[in-house]
Amino acid sequence: MEKQKFDELVKKIEEQRKAGKFDLSTDEDLSIAVMNLISLEEHFFFTAEKTGKSDYFDLLSEVREMRKELLAKLAPNHEGETWCISKHLLATSLRLMEGGTKLQSAGKKEESKAMFDKSYKLYSLFWALRLNLVDLKNLKKEDPDKPWGVEDIVSKLVNCCEE
Repeated sequence: MEKQKFDELVKKIEEQRKAGKFDLSTDEDLSIAVMNLISLEEHFFFTAEKTGKSDYFDLLSEVREMRKELLAKLAPNHEGETWCISKHLLATSLRLMEGGTKLQSAGKKEESKAMFDKSYKLYSLFWALRLNLVDLKNLKKEDPDKPWGVEDIVSKLVNCCEE
């Protein structure tokens, strides 16, 4: 997604927020909570496997149900695979943010900035999808040599929507 289109999406989100069409602060808090619940699911999985204690899978299931309930508040009218797209956009955004933070702590400021930028682009794409600001069917990848685009994100999420 080129910078101009990205900036336009951010502007549309801001316009809708100012018009009172949604409560960004509450939904933003909820989206961050969902990100962390996804992360907890991962940690319970790895802890169960590393320790051999299946009780962690029970906790994973409990957290997963909570995540599904809260994600439904953010993606109530999903179609096709937008449920999973939303989940993966949030999860990837969080992972890139965490990766950027680690790089920042290691003094790798340029690398961390690149990670933070990608994280923010994906988080913004989540909001664009959430607010119906983009029509994914009509977006075309403008430069096949670019490292990522909307098409690439969607294609990587195929067949992952069994909740």
